[in-house]
Amino acid sequence: MRIRIAFLLLLTGMLTLRGQDLVPAPAKLVKSDGVFTLGLLTRLVATGEARAIAERLREDLRPATGLPLPLAERGETDAIRLILDPKSADLGEEGYRLVVKPDRVEIRASKAAGLFYGTRTLLQLCPVAIFRQARVQDIRWTLPCVAIEDQPRFAWRGSHLDVARHFMPKHFIKRHLDLMALHKLNVFQWHLTEDQGWRIEIKKYPRLTEVGAWRRETVIPEFGRLISERPNQLRFDNTPHGGFYSQDDVREIVRYAADRFITVVPEIEMPGHCRAALAAYPELGNNPGQPVEVATWWGVFDTIYNVNDRTLQFNKDVLTEILDLFPSRFIHIGGDEVPKSEWARSPEALKRMKELGLVPQETSLGDLQNYRNEKGQPAEHPALHQLQSWFVGQMDAFLAARGRRLIGWDEILEGGLAPGATVMSWRGETGGIAAARAGHDVVMAPAPYTYLNNYQFEPPRPELFAAGNGRPTLTLAKVYGYEPVPSGLNAEETRHVLGAQAEMWTEYLPTPARVEDMAWPRLAAFAEVCWAPKESRDFRGFLDRLNVHLKRLDALDVNYRPLEGVRGYHQR
Repeated sequence: MRIRIAFLLLLTGMLTLRGQDLVPAPAKLVKSDGVFTLGLLTRLVATGEARAIAERLREDLRPATGLPLPLAERGETDAIRLILDPKSADLGEEGYRLVVKPDRVEIRASKAAGLFYGTRTLLQLCPVAIFRQARVQDIRWTLPCVAIEDQPRFAWRGSHLDVARHFMPKHFIKRHLDLMALHKLNVFQWHLTEDQGWRIEIKKYPRLTEVGAWRRETVIPEFGRLISERPNQLRFDNTPHGGFYSQDDVREIVRYAADRFITVVPEIEMPGHCRAALAAYPELGNNPGQPVEVATWWGVFDTIYNVNDRTLQFNKDVLTEILDLFPSRFIHIGGDEVPKSEWARSPEALKRMKELGLVPQETSLGDLQNYRNEKGQPAEHPALHQLQSWFVGQMDAFLAARGRRLIGWDEILEGGLAPGATVMSWRGETGGIAAARAGHDVVMAPAPYTYLNNYQFEPPRPELFAAGNGRPTLTLAKVYGYEPVPSGLNAEETRHVLGAQAEMWTEYLPTPARVEDMAWPRLAAFAEVCWAPKESRDFRGFLDRLNVHLKRLDALDVNYRPLEGVRGYHQR
């Protein structure tokens, strides 16, 4: 009998949850009769640190309602009360309790972040028109009476954006941060440097933006062509492209994000994906007598940093300015897709490997270049991977000495992982599993489930939509069905899974509108994967709620991909 009652209560909870159309779904919700009505006498009550959250909520509520909503330090009825409450510590730093009664609304949390997320839920409880930026007539601004107890499943709920392949303006970055906050995403990984552009001002090295932020043209996508084709087989637009963020721009964006409880994690690529930096400072490369230009097409380039002391110092100098701009505990150094053919031909790299004891003193460049694996196949010499591990280790030690933590793509596992490094697993789950089992923290970002630049349906002209090039279609259902904790991890290893992150690479996404078309609503589905309890996830229920949620995105003028009439969109 108890089991049956519990099941009925669970079912009732799910039905009432769907009825509120909240995205992401809260952990627990119970609906009751009645509504709270915002009116001319409604006050926002908050003191201390909670007052800033109340001010933000006031800014969100006033444009559409036209109500004064004064701030007050006390008030019991006709009030929205924001309370920092130590008794809510059981919900963690980002959890909250929200109770709507006919005469008042209360949001309680142990930390300001929890209060903020409670206000994001409150906005979604309002009529959809609350997201309009001018007064909306003939609407009763009511909230249904509910009791919500909510907290995130994962601490790292990330959205990544590549602004190096195509530069994105500052106002769009802020807009994206606003949408992240609405969906309770809390980490923005800002991919700032690449072969095709360097996008952040570094005062000690001005040529990084004077030269590295601009390319003379961009490849034109053509049907059937792969990014690995030679440049003389490609067509170009003959149009310069570029841009960068000044340090004042960066501080502004970091502050804007912090006000929304979003941490900005900068990504500065090394030792590969650095062609734009080498165009500015050729001496940092392995062929300083052969200048390179900022890349104008996509792919993986052999051009990488050398391993001499000057280049190490250059990267440390860059990171020094990065640390001054970004308070994030984590700093992303890339570390992915590093061909080591230049190191295999470099006397300087060979000398470094001998100094480090990675190869015997009698090793020659020919030994590196002609290496074969145990199957007799040509392969990169293991010492070359160890050299990259040493390079990453230098940055890891540099960051650790300054109280920060290094994070990189899963290739940083090759040759041995630096002691304090965190792994972002993108080539499937294997890297994340290996790192967690070795006692390292991981963020899951496997391409088949999190690369939002992959096709979301089968397009009639693939070259217009994504850099997929053979990657599987990533439907809304497939994003929603992703489970960030890999199977096979024990309880201790699972604790190393910080969370998950969705990626947006912009080779074929040249404008903010195209980015939004690929991001939404799949990023809303991903946000629910990161926030909601695993056992409560239900794709059909999500779709029911999404139909209302998309009206919120309409009010916000988000260029999302419509659900109707897109072949295969809901299929895995």
